[in-house]
Amino acid sequence: MDKQPIKHWALDDRPREKLLLKGIDSLSNAELIAILINNGIKNMSAVDLAKDLLNAVNNDLQRLGKLSVKEIQRLNIKGLGEAKAIAINAAFALGTRRDCSIKRKTKIFSSKDIAPYLQAQLQYKQHEIFMVVYLNRANKILHHQIISEGGITGTVADPRIIIKIALEHHATSIILSHNHPSGNLKPSLQDELLTRKIKDASKYFDIEVLDHIIVSDEGFFSFADEGIL
Repeated sequence: MDKQPIKHWALDDRPREKLLLKGIDSLSNAELIAILINNGIKNMSAVDLAKDLLNAVNNDLQRLGKLSVKEIQRLNIKGLGEAKAIAINAAFALGTRRDCSIKRKTKIFSSKDIAPYLQAQLQYKQHEIFMVVYLNRANKILHHQIISEGGITGTVADPRIIIKIALEHHATSIILSHNHPSGNLKPSLQDELLTRKIKDASKYFDIEVLDHIIVSDEGFFSFADEGIL
């Protein structure tokens, strides 16, 4: 028996109408994604496509949020083409940016003031990214910048580039950060050596390295909090 298109469903079962009638909290994840997908294909509604997509990622929204447009397409969900994949990818990116804007504080006193922002920014990336936050004497954020992007297991950050940007923005201190896509928060020997290298180089320009924070979807690790900076 053919499945009915959404327009033939009972009013309470249509995602858009349901949202208007009962509020967004009444919708399931599949229904929310169906709104992004917008329409289905023959014999499959947008909700059916959304359910197939969620099943493909074991109903893990964090996993779905990490996927690129091409990776969503490679899941081979019938009826889920490039346009729909773009809509889903854009929605997750917007959610991440909203999360970052809420969690960013302009004045930093400890790892807890900056780690949630860094985690929101980097935790969904599938490759390592090295970012630096630049601060003034009052510990207010002047600038933040991605310094390098690497593979799944590592990235390289050039101290010269980090210091050059600090001087351009008249920063007096910096916070280093990178993500571990594996979820493991323990710093590697390479992480410790790179931190020491950047710290030593920064001293010549009276720039203080306040912390190096590793983030993942498991949480964060602060070099300063652990006394190894």
